[in-house]
Amino acid sequence: MEFIENIDRETYEAFVEHNIYKSHYLQSYAWGEFAQKAKNFIPHYVGLSDGTGLVAAALLLEKKLPFHYCYFYIPRGFVMDMNHKELLQEFVKHLKQYGKKKKAIFLKLDSDIILKKEDCNGIQLELPYDGIQILENLKKLGFHHLGFTKNFDLNQPRYTFRIDFTKPLEEIKMNFSKTTKQRIKKAEDFAIEVKIGNEKDIPTFYELMRLTEDRKEFITHGIQYYQDLYHIWKQHNECDIFFGIANLKKIIINLEQKKETLKQELESIPLEKCSKSQNVKKKELQKQLEKIKNDIEKYKQINQEYGDRITLSAHFIIAYGNKAWVLYAGNHNILSETYANYKTYETHIEHYYRKKIQVYDQFGTIGDLRKENPLYGLHEFKKKFGGDYVEFIGEFDLKIKPILYFAFQKLVPFYRRKKFNSLKQKNSE
Repeated sequence: MEFIENIDRETYEAFVEHNIYKSHYLQSYAWGEFAQKAKNFIPHYVGLSDGTGLVAAALLLEKKLPFHYCYFYIPRGFVMDMNHKELLQEFVKHLKQYGKKKKAIFLKLDSDIILKKEDCNGIQLELPYDGIQILENLKKLGFHHLGFTKNFDLNQPRYTFRIDFTKPLEEIKMNFSKTTKQRIKKAEDFAIEVKIGNEKDIPTFYELMRLTEDRKEFITHGIQYYQDLYHIWKQHNECDIFFGIANLKKIIINLEQKKETLKQELESIPLEKCSKSQNVKKKELQKQLEKIKNDIEKYKQINQEYGDRITLSAHFIIAYGNKAWVLYAGNHNILSETYANYKTYETHIEHYYRKKIQVYDQFGTIGDLRKENPLYGLHEFKKKFGGDYVEFIGEFDLKIKPILYFAFQKLVPFYRRKKFNSLKQKNSE
């Protein structure tokens, strides 16, 4: 076996993008380019050849550290048959040697090997491999498992919901919860429109992300991050931003029509000598009429402030190989009763289904399902779309320089707090 460094884009993508064992956007050539521009990582595209072609590959993201040291992060890698113990051992041996040559303190592996998967009814599904065995094989090769974390404690989520797009679309939609179906219908009653935006719409997307993060007191990225991601990814792959939009003029016209209908119904009831049932109906119609009048005033005020159309929901989605990931979602603070978020979700599910995507990943949920968990609401929202509940094996560190690794681990929490506070201040300016 020959270890290959600096694999060119064409060769690397030919092996990775549609690999039968692993195809993940975080191991793509484009993600390496983006990570270099947005996160100051240096991408290394490496692999193992058996003489006829690649049999294993990995995107190593190098993070520079003081005194010319570094570490390598391998997001959702390796791209290979992880059941092949001898091949795995050979690849890890070469990666350790490569790490030593580059003065790496450790390698961080964050694999999306599945440990357990349940369908929307809680029935455990059969896997094509034994995740526990792969975990144990990695540990025998020197990888330190960072634990079965339950929330967003690691670099990538350890849990997610995935919708199987090999099923008929009708079956996928049947698995939506009753509440979800009702809210999609409600959004349609409000005439919510969903459009696919482009690079010029990123400021609108970013504003919704900011509003969402302000509500959750959680800051992630500045606008440049999303602009770079869209621009770099779109050059060689597919990504889309879906926007759920309320047409306020249309909403007001519909309400005015409903108001007139209610008034006509009221006028059809005699003013005097009404039956008991007519009196009950009259009170109910008056109540509905009063509410619609208040709603008309409310939407007219919003119309004056925001104009005829207002974007309420935005979802950023990446596609790669046979999968798509809902990476980011932002929502406005107002008009939640229109359920634009639900209609936006349904629309991009239909869009990528037509694109012949096989796996639709909602990109992250939790394993701690206590109702008092602040993230429980996020979990319940994603669950409503009927995907399989997936648990990955987690994150590993392979120490190359143990003493320096220990020192690094002590400094990381301090650095992350400092970075978070700096980003929070920057985004508030």
